[in-house]
Amino acid sequence: MAAFQQAFGVTVRQRRHRLGLSQEDFAERADVHRTYVSKIEAGKVDVGLAVAYCLAKALGTRLSKLIEEAERG
Repeated sequence: MAAFQQAFGVTVRQRRHRLGLSQEDFAERADVHRTYVSKIEAGKVDVGLAVAYCLAKALGTRLSKLIEEAERG
Protein backbone atom coordinates (compact mmCIF):
# COMPACT_ATOMS: atom_id res chain seq x y z
CA MET A 1 0.00 0.00 0.00
CA ALA A 2 2.85 2.42 0.78
CA ALA A 3 4.19 1.94 -2.75
CA PHE A 4 0.83 2.99 -4.21
CA GLN A 5 0.63 6.01 -1.89
CA GLN A 6 4.05 7.06 -3.16
CA ALA A 7 3.08 6.48 -6.81
CA PHE A 8 -0.20 8.37 -6.36
CA GLY A 9 1.66 11.31 -4.84
CA VAL A 10 4.17 11.39 -7.68
CA THR A 11 1.33 11.29 -10.21
CA VAL A 12 -0.45 14.18 -8.51
CA ARG A 13 2.75 16.23 -8.35
CA GLN A 14 3.59 15.58 -12.03
CA ARG A 15 0.12 16.60 -13.18
CA ARG A 16 0.19 19.70 -10.96
CA HIS A 17 3.54 20.72 -12.45
CA ARG A 18 2.25 20.18 -16.00
CA LEU A 19 -0.57 22.61 -15.21
CA GLY A 20 1.90 25.12 -13.78
CA LEU A 21 0.16 25.22 -10.41
CA SER A 22 1.86 25.92 -7.11
CA GLN A 23 0.93 23.68 -4.21
CA GLU A 24 -0.98 26.60 -2.72
CA ASP A 25 -3.03 27.25 -5.87
CA PHE A 26 -3.68 23.55 -6.34
CA ALA A 27 -4.73 23.14 -2.69
CA GLU A 28 -7.18 26.00 -3.06
CA ARG A 29 -8.68 24.45 -6.20
CA ALA A 30 -8.98 21.07 -4.47
CA ASP A 31 -10.27 22.62 -1.22
CA VAL A 32 -7.59 20.99 0.93
CA HIS A 33 -4.81 22.50 3.03
CA ARG A 34 -1.47 23.12 1.31
CA THR A 35 0.44 21.07 3.88
CA TYR A 36 -1.90 18.16 3.16
CA VAL A 37 -1.07 18.44 -0.54
CA SER A 38 2.61 18.32 0.40
CA LYS A 39 2.06 15.14 2.42
CA ILE A 40 0.05 13.56 -0.40
CA GLU A 41 2.73 14.33 -2.96
CA ALA A 42 5.37 12.89 -0.63
CA GLY A 43 3.34 9.68 -0.26
CA LYS A 44 3.01 10.16 3.50
CA VAL A 45 -0.77 9.89 3.79
CA ASP A 46 -3.42 7.42 2.72
CA VAL A 47 -5.79 9.62 0.73
CA GLY A 48 -9.51 9.02 1.16
CA LEU A 49 -11.82 8.64 -1.81
CA ALA A 50 -13.50 12.04 -1.39
CA VAL A 51 -10.17 13.88 -1.25
CA ALA A 52 -8.79 11.89 -4.18
CA TYR A 53 -11.86 12.90 -6.18
CA CYS A 54 -11.30 16.57 -5.32
CA LEU A 55 -7.65 16.30 -6.33
CA ALA A 56 -8.55 14.75 -9.68
CA LYS A 57 -11.18 17.40 -10.33
CA ALA A 58 -8.70 20.18 -9.49
CA LEU A 59 -6.27 18.59 -11.96
CA GLY A 60 -8.94 18.48 -14.66
CA THR A 61 -9.06 14.72 -14.94
CA ARG A 62 -11.14 11.77 -13.84
CA LEU A 63 -10.20 9.98 -10.63
CA SER A 64 -10.03 6.69 -12.53
CA LYS A 65 -7.39 8.19 -14.87
CA LEU A 66 -5.33 9.45 -11.93
CA ILE A 67 -5.43 6.01 -10.29
CA GLU A 68 -4.57 4.31 -13.56
CA GLU A 69 -1.49 6.53 -13.97
CA ALA A 70 -0.42 5.84 -10.39
CA GLU A 71 -0.80 2.10 -10.91
CA ARG A 72 1.50 2.28 -13.94
CA GLY A 73 4.00 4.48 -12.09
